[in-house]
Amino acid sequence: MTAITDDLPARLLHEENAAWQAVVAGRGGEYFQREMTDDALMILPGAIVTRDKVAAHFDDTASWENYGIRDPAIIRLGDHAGVVVYRAVTRRGAEVLEVNVSTTYVFVGGGWRVAARQQTPA
Repeated sequence: MTAITDDLPARLLHEENAAWQAVVAGRGGEYFQREMTDDALMILPGAIVTRDKVAAHFDDTASWENYGIRDPAIIRLGDHAGVVVYRAVTRRGAEVLEVNVSTTYVFVGGGWRVAARQQTPA
């Protein structure tokens, strides 16, 4: 049996929700430090950030109050990888952030880990 099964969309959406739930709970730094591969990158407008810098950013920033995942799509990449693409809407007080998100997951060590994540303004 391969790591990719018919439940891949549900599994990867579960992983995306776990990431956002950690951010909302103020544990984004801990989450991304643990769940990103050692060489993972986050691609943001104007910056490409390593796993350690992503974790430090979330440790030093105020949490978002809530989030929503809109119009998700899953792309299978072979037997042990997949991409989740969607629009995220997050809120913190009066601040609203809408971004298009693409997260590439790889199945390693018995679990799905983030290899790359890109966020661009929606």
